[in-house]
Amino acid sequence: MSIPIISFKDGNALLDWVEFTQALARGHDLPKADIGDTFLYRSPDTLLSRSAWIDGLGLAVKTATIFPGNPAANKPMVNGSVSLYSDKDGTLEALVDFHLVTKWKTAGDSLLGALKLANTNATEVLIVGAGTVGGALIDAFSAGFPKAQIRVWNRTLPKATALVSSRLGTLVAPDLEAAVRAADIIVTATMSSSPVIKGEWLRSGQHLNMIGAYRPDMREADDLALTRSRIYTDSFDTTLDHIGEFMIPLAAGVIQRRDVLADFYDLASFPAFDPDQITLFKNGGGAHLDLITSHHILQKWTNRA
Repeated sequence: MSIPIISFKDGNALLDWVEFTQALARGHDLPKADIGDTFLYRSPDTLLSRSAWIDGLGLAVKTATIFPGNPAANKPMVNGSVSLYSDKDGTLEALVDFHLVTKWKTAGDSLLGALKLANTNATEVLIVGAGTVGGALIDAFSAGFPKAQIRVWNRTLPKATALVSSRLGTLVAPDLEAAVRAADIIVTATMSSSPVIKGEWLRSGQHLNMIGAYRPDMREADDLALTRSRIYTDSFDTTLDHIGEFMIPLAAGVIQRRDVLADFYDLASFPAFDPDQITLFKNGGGAHLDLITSHHILQKWTNRA
């Protein structure tokens, strides 16, 4: 029997955003994943492998090669794949396109957080950041919040304009503060090391959903945004001691660990929307999410008509 090799195009056509968030939630009903990361370097190039094992679901190794010189030769800087293995006997079950898994894992993670915490009747969604992730977020939040107008803000206006021109019905937000104040849901996907969202701009009933920060020196929201919000995350293990969004205010005593109220392993503690509260969700990612995502893709591939 041949091993499926699932391309971006073929896999992407099989998936639905809301159905996928349900698969993510079910994955967190299983035993907690064992995860591990490995880095190899040949300056300026990097090989990154992220592995996860969920008892009852299987094993996955997501490998990325990052070659910064590739764009000068008109080649993608990041390449890779996901190897998915059987939980029963460890045999290889599928090879899944790296970019396919990353797209759905990243945007779907944030969409699940928003579906649990935000106003389901939201009419204004603001995407902060017009990169590749921003495009996936437009697709995900359009599906999850069909009543909402999607707006995009970016530091450079032409990039935001280019993104919305490829997404029918999406608009550019020219002023960040005004757009944040007007939005019901704010989703940030920037590469900023200093906060771009100020707590003074927020109001009761809003949901702030943050993706961009992934290093200890990176943040997208200031201290006031955190102290005014009820805070949730996808995984305590991948955020509290690893990402500046939490590490910096924790070290400064601005927040305590108990202020991060729940992660996806305790979805029952994510409260229903409260118009009197501001909620904040930090998307930290992790190899366990790559595994759940890849397994869902394989299931859809196996069951395709």
